[in-house]
Amino acid sequence: MRAATGGGISRRRAILVALGAGWAGYGGLGILLNPRADTTRMLDHITRWVSMPALGWMWVSAGAVGILAGLVLRCPRIQASGYAVLAAVAGLWGAAFTLAIPAYPTAAGSACIWVGIATAVVLAAGMDDPPPAHLRKARRWT
Repeated sequence: MRAATGGGISRRRAILVALGAGWAGYGGLGILLNPRADTTRMLDHITRWVSMPALGWMWVSAGAVGILAGLVLRCPRIQASGYAVLAAVAGLWGAAFTLAIPAYPTAAGSACIWVGIATAVVLAAGMDDPPPAHLRKARRWT
């Protein structure tokens, strides 16, 4: 991959596009087309105010934002916004599963996963891409 200074796609932007595609797929396939009863029950702290179809579209929309932000060249603020949207949705899911643990102990596994994913997204947002090859120092193996 070439760095964002030229063409191609940088690693940071590639992660953003890949995560966006995952979020859109999860929302479309995992929530809109095939909502699991256990997941729906465990998310009752959210579904009191927002329906599962609306949450599915939230995931799809967040994924689209992530993909579009990852395709923008030379605009770290837009990319940061994409990461923020993806982290917020995963964090919401992590918080909802965490709140569900007293009533549904099996929610603990999902809570750990979603909090971990939200944290990883935030960490990826702060990564720097390596400079292009022509700007890196050559390594000498002696």
